[in-house]
Parts: sequence; structure tokens; C-alpha cells
Amino acid sequence: MSFELNLSLEELKKRTDRDYLIRKPMLDKNSEEFENLDNGDKEALKHLVKAANQVNSIYMKQDNDLNIPFLSFLNEEIQKGNEEAKLTKILFDAQLGIIGIDSESNPVILLKGEKVLDGKAFYPSDLTTEEFISIIKTMLKDGEIEEVKNILNQRSIVKRNGNKLKAIDYTEAFKTEFSIMADELELAAQTSTNKDFNEYLILQAKALRENNPMLDAQADKKWASLQDTPLEFTISREQYADLMTGFVMEDKELCELLEKNGISPLSKDSIGARVGIVNKKGTQDLLKVKKYLPLMAENMPLKENYEQNISSDDDNLQTMVDVDIVALRGDEGAYRGGITIAQNLPNNDKLSLTIGGGRRNVYHRQVRTNNSKEALERRKKRLNATLNPELHKLYNPEADHWFTIGHENVHSLGPKSGTEALGKYKNIIEENKADMGSLALLDCLVQAGVYSEEEKKQILVTFGANCFLKAKPKLSQAHRVRTVMQAYFFINEGALSVNEDGIIDINTDKMAAAARKMLTEIIEVQLSQDFSRGEKYINDYFKWTDKMEKVSKKLKETDKSLNGVIETPLADYLAGLQV
Repeated sequence: MSFELNLSLEELKKRTDRDYLIRKPMLDKNSEEFENLDNGDKEALKHLVKAANQVNSIYMKQDNDLNIPFLSFLNEEIQKGNEEAKLTKILFDAQLGIIGIDSESNPVILLKGEKVLDGKAFYPSDLTTEEFISIIKTMLKDGEIEEVKNILNQRSIVKRNGNKLKAIDYTEAFKTEFSIMADELELAAQTSTNKDFNEYLILQAKALRENNPMLDAQADKKWASLQDTPLEFTISREQYADLMTGFVMEDKELCELLEKNGISPLSKDSIGARVGIVNKKGTQDLLKVKKYLPLMAENMPLKENYEQNISSDDDNLQTMVDVDIVALRGDEGAYRGGITIAQNLPNNDKLSLTIGGGRRNVYHRQVRTNNSKEALERRKKRLNATLNPELHKLYNPEADHWFTIGHENVHSLGPKSGTEALGKYKNIIEENKADMGSLALLDCLVQAGVYSEEEKKQILVTFGANCFLKAKPKLSQAHRVRTVMQAYFFINEGALSVNEDGIIDINTDKMAAAARKMLTEIIEVQLSQDFSRGEKYINDYFKWTDKMEKVSKKLKETDKSLNGVIETPLADYLAGLQV
């Protein structure tokens, strides 16, 4: 199969230059963390890496039908000495696909003629939103209830079936990759030194082999209970990529049909994988916060109106670990304008939470701790150009980690269910909730002695300084959209300000109160389970202003980086890909 490359040689050289494509190195093969492992865990790690490596293929198949053949084409062209193909493959490997997005919210399209699809490859590429809604209505009226349930669940690839649609379960769609993964997990369980971890690996292997959501739930439940294990392995399932499914909530007739037949539409899971070594000291620091989760639950707004994952008197269903990263693959490792620094899983739509399972926070040490000379210089230039000099002493990169701890914990707080009704806005609103909760609960954590007043100010200043972007994002970028909404809200509340020179000032006395006000509004929207109210909420606050544009211009001037790439030397060594 032949393809035409989309980017010019000049553009490719620019985007692959180290100033524009930053490097994110994970654990090195000579790392102390790896050397200190027992031999059995070292051997298990090899198999875990090989299992995770299969996820890149799965993710690419979910992302775009042409990803795999395009990658083969690039490799063939590189063998012929094609310089443009070589540079294109660097970008392809970084964003794990033909189409990505950069830090300035521009689509990075490597194949001429391709366009961004709401349904990715979860749905047929020629399926329009209007046709999708029409077909689902017809199928429901024809009594094809079970098939519609399968089409609108988290774990299916949807194909055309005549003038209708059919669902293919992930265990069938990715049978080859899942089978290899299961084999490797079982081999890892034979040498890993931790009994609980091995039980999880066996459960996860079984879930990969069978079309049975309950097996996934049992594996998730066991995974979420893991606390004292040397190794980390996660198959993550997040729903940010699929926008198509969320459109069903925009059609009133279809919503009524779905409700009548007891169907809750759930966006498709993008598959990712994480392999790591649990960092004991970092984990101990995280666990110091754990005992305050009931206090945080008690201080959530409107708590009497909903059930949340953490109650005011029971926090046993929350574990947390700090992890030195060996490999990030698939959805975890696709660098598209950014990369995840922590996760709270399973999400509320997962079956494990209905059978008594809890949630688990995993923090990515190598992603958050980039102290390279280039990174430090970029940060210094950015602060000098955009932040009130009097606040520089309060800007602390470690405070961003403290904020992230709060963010991930707040995902376990607030309404436990019902947010699916918010459709394509669900993720934006949930991420906004986690951010605002992290700030709004600072006062009670200061009173409890978790943070000092000075550390609270550092969190607020660091958050405020980071609350501006290089460019207005697309609505599909949940994490960035909520950042714009927050900047707009805080400026209106007088907690943030931007002067004529594009310099940010932060009123730390107003930040936490403003965050609590916004958090209360967010929870009211979630409790409403009303799509139109969610849409209005987004439209009210997702506004790109002249002040934001002033800061944006300075950010672009001081930081050329457009994207990044994950480097995994230890993983490559263990998989035999690097000497």
C-alpha cells in the first residue's frame, strides 16, 4: 500500500528538532531501582514489558484504521533511504499514530488527506454523527436491544452490518495481542515475588482471553487493592478519545429510547499499559495523605445529595503508589501535546466498583521529575516572562505534585454515578471537578497539618502560574479545555489577573474560595444529569480572552516545544530491542 506524506521536509526537520520535540526518559537499564530488585522480579519485569509492548498495536488499531499499514509503509521507505519517511516515523512513534495534536492545539497529520475523526477507529471512518444516531434509533425500534447495548459499551469495535451496525468485543478484535499479553502475564506470575501481585496477573490474563466483563471487574478489583508490591503493571482503560458515543445524548428521541430500554451509553476505552517499579519512599509520602480522605469527603460541597467512593468513615477502598516508570505504552505512552503524570482508576463506569472494588492512584515519577538542563531553562524563561517577580519564590515544581495528589484523590469524591448523561462533556466536567477539589480542600488539609500555610501558597501560586496555555484548545481536549475554563473563572473572581504586559498575578487569599465556588457549580451540574445544562456550563466558561492571548504569545516566545517522545531504555533492553 502506498501513501503520500503530509509534512514537508522543512516542517519535519523543525518538529523533530530537540527544541521542538522534547525527550521524556523513563528508567535506564543501569538504574539503581532495577538493580535492587530480586532476581525473580527482574525476570518478571521482562515478561511484563513484553506484554505491555503489545498494547501499542492495539492502541494504533483503535486510533486509526490506517496506522498499521502506514507504519509498514514508513519502514519500507526508510529502507530505501527516504529521509522524509525517517523523520515522519520519529513523529509517528512519538504520537503513536497518523494524527496527533501538539502543545499549541494544532493537529499533526502525517498522512496527506487524513482528517480527525470523532469516532477514531472505534467506529467506521465514513460514519457520520447523523447516520450513527439514525441507525441506533432504527435498531432500537426493530428490537435489537442487546446489539445496541454492545455497540454502546466501553469494550467494542463497531463495524457496518448492511445498513446497520454490529459490535465486536475487544477480546475478539484484539485476540492476537491479548493472547500474547496473557501468556506473558502468566509467565511473569511464575517468578514475581509478591503473591497478591501474581494473583492479579493471573486474573488479568484470564480476562484478556474471555469475552466476560465480570472477569475484567475481578481483575480490576484485585489491582485496586494492591499496595505493598515491588512491581507495577496496569492495563488502563480511559475514555477521552471516543467522542462519537457521546453524541447520542444530544438527540432527545434517542435518549428516551435508550432510557426506555435501560441502556446507558458509555464511550469506548482506549487501551494503555504501564510497567514500573514501586518507589517505597514516594509511596510512603503518598500514604500520609490517605488517612485524610474521609476528612476530604466530609468537606465536599453538597455531600448530602450523593454517594461517593470514599465515605466520611471508611477509606479502605483507596490505594496509592508512586512508581518509577519502566514503560508506558498505547494510550499511556502516546505523546500528544502532553503525557499523563498520574491516574486514578478504575473510572466510575467500570463494573468492579459495583462488586465492592475500590480505586487506586498511580503516580509517574519520571514524567513529573524532568530536571534536565533544557527543562529547567524553559521553566526559568517562562516564569520570567509571565509571572509577577514577587511570586517567583512561591513557585515550586514539587507543589505541582502535591496538587496532583489532591486532584487524583478528588476523582474518588463527588457523585459516584450518573455523569454519563453529560455525554461528550462528561470528561471535561470531571477533570474540572478534580482540579477544583484539590484547591478547595486545601484549607481543611492545612488545618489537619498535612500542609503548612507556606506550602498552601506554593500550591496556589504554582497552579495559577500554570493556568494558561499556548493556544486555545479544541473541545475534544478535556484536560486543556478545563484549564481555559478555570483561568476565565479565576480572573472573573479576582483570584487571577493579567496586566497589559501579559504578566500573571495571583491573589492567594481568593484562590481557594473561588475554587470551592466553582466546585459547587460543577457538582450541581453532575447531579443534574442534564446534557443541556452541562453544555451550557461549558459554554459559559470556555472562553478565550485577550488576556489569555497575551500570556499565550509570551509562552510561545519562551518555549518552542510542540510535542515530546517517551524514551524507555530499560524496557527496550528487557525486551531485547536494545543491547
